[in-house]
Amino acid sequence: MSVHAMCYESQFFEFTPQTCILRVYIAFQDYLFEMLLVVEKVIMKKLESMEGSKISHFQIRESTEKYLNFIKERFNILFQKMESWLLKLVLSIPSNVLLLEDKVHAQYSYSKEEFEHLQTETETLQKKCKAESLAKQRLLAELEEQKQVQAELEKTLTWFDGLDKICREHGNIDLKESFGFMTQTSRKLQDKVKEIDMKHKKLKVDGSTLTPICPRIRKLK
Repeated sequence: MSVHAMCYESQFFEFTPQTCILRVYIAFQDYLFEMLLVVEKVIMKKLESMEGSKISHFQIRESTEKYLNFIKERFNILFQKMESWLLKLVLSIPSNVLLLEDKVHAQYSYSKEEFEHLQTETETLQKKCKAESLAKQRLLAELEEQKQVQAELEKTLTWFDGLDKICREHGNIDLKESFGFMTQTSRKLQDKVKEIDMKHKKLKVDGSTLTPICPRIRKLK
């Protein structure tokens, strides 16, 4: 059996030529064994039907094995010749023939430096694509958050519109004006609190700067 690696043929046939030859060899060998067993059974039946036969089954089996060894030797010699011709003429691809998937490499051949440059450029583009994909995911997440915030704002505005409508139906002032008045009043109260706090701090500072009066001690007579 040939051990020469036929990689290009294996790529084309999708199996190794040596494997094909081996299967053919095994098929021939199995057929030869089966044929000899059939012949042996026929001989045994013929001998059983003959009267006065002195040939035993053991002798027939021994003769069959000798014949099998003889046939195997001749068969191996013939099969080696057949194998060489099959590998050379049937299961081989000529050196001037290119497969369809390899014609592109023949048309666009690159040197080692050019290939490394293309590989580096490809890796850079892959990194950029990954970065853009991550940025897109972040933008989509932010857009989803904005949609949620917008939905909450719309709910709040709807609630305020309903409250304003209820106030108008019951004769109250405009809700927007009411909130504006409350805001102004709150600011005025905050200013007053700050003013009172500043005056309180000023009084504390003025009280601490006054000179204390020492009382006179009367002498006893």
